[in-house]
Amino acid sequence: MRVMMIVKATEDSEAGVLPTREEIAEMGRYNDELAAAGVLLAADGLRSSAEGARVVFAGGAPSVIDGPFSEIGELMAGYWVIRVESMDEARDWAKRIPFQDGVVELRRIFEPEDFPAG
Repeated sequence: MRVMMIVKATEDSEAGVLPTREEIAEMGRYNDELAAAGVLLAADGLRSSAEGARVVFAGGAPSVIDGPFSEIGELMAGYWVIRVESMDEARDWAKRIPFQDGVVELRRIFEPEDFPAG
């Protein structure tokens, strides 16, 4: 199964505060562990919502709302996509993320076999 580990935004990430060299090195080691274990499919950090936009569909007509967005706790600051055998394994990997503070949400990704045939 594939699982997305979603890093929730913080006031610092939304303000564009970059990690220190030490934090980047520590995260690099974590990413290397994921890769060496053969579970890492993708990983990226995201720029603040000030550089983003939302496309909202209502009544069949899309409209665009430019960032920044105020719901910091609902925004993403980054993610990993991993392939694991179970949500327990995903939880174990998430607990090893080298964060001092933060929230990471785990969400299973739909696979083609999850949908009805036809």
